[in-house]
Amino acid sequence: MIEIKNLDFFYKKNKPVLADISCEFNKGRIYGLLGKNGVGKTTLLHLVAGLQFPKSGEITLRIPKQEEGDAASSEQILIPSERKRDFLKKISFINEEMGECSLRIDEFERYNSVFYPNFSHEQFVSYLRDFEVEDLKQKINKLSLGTRKKIYICFALACNTEFIFMDEPTNGLDIPSKSAFRKMVLNAMTDEKTMIISTHQARDLQNILDNIIILDNTSVLMNASADDICEKLWFGIEQNVSSNERILYQEDTVAGLATVKENKNNGISNLDVELLFNAAFLNKTLFKELFKN
Repeated sequence: MIEIKNLDFFYKKNKPVLADISCEFNKGRIYGLLGKNGVGKTTLLHLVAGLQFPKSGEITLRIPKQEEGDAASSEQILIPSERKRDFLKKISFINEEMGECSLRIDEFERYNSVFYPNFSHEQFVSYLRDFEVEDLKQKINKLSLGTRKKIYICFALACNTEFIFMDEPTNGLDIPSKSAFRKMVLNAMTDEKTMIISTHQARDLQNILDNIIILDNTSVLMNASADDICEKLWFGIEQNVSSNERILYQEDTVAGLATVKENKNNGISNLDVELLFNAAFLNKTLFKELFKN
């Protein structure tokens, strides 16, 4: 699991990006990290990946130890900012902005896979095939943005690390590739892995997310499981507005009024992440009360 306590971060001292944030990311879960532009989603991913360092507070990664006869501690504690080898081999990170790489796909795999003890060539090739990338002799810098992103996604998942961080992974992917991405993420997940995905493309991912975290104005606006959200809120299409119900958000659609309201009648509905996001920002106080950690 990832444990964040009283985290503060800023680029300029009088302009905090994240302030006094505390939350946990548990294993076996896929987290969707949402927020408006510039709110700190990418910064938070960089902090947990050890690419940037907290100004104050703590970030720790806790992993059960598997060595036999280790009586001193039942878990290994890693600090991202220390950037130690034991930490680096347990994380995969997909950045939104990809640097130039003049290697062929097979060369990229050969040179980088040695750093990951659980890397699987078979999985890497299989994931690429799911994305319809067959020729491993292609030079990466000669490929389109979308194809390059596919390669890095496949490599990150094939590393089989305990922690996987993705920043806007579906940007640049076409519709069939987004579908393939969702399937391979679900296939790659295990009870021992933790995945955090930062995204603006909420509907690309809403069917695979176990938890939703929304950042707002340096803090966490809400942090809840998809099950908890659907237990407390109702999402659906209505033709008329009832004066007896508290509507948290509505927008016009061809089918009727897309609606979010409190789930007073224990109704069953499917989570709509975009509607949730809009409702949260219109009802911040209520959401903080409904989804207290």
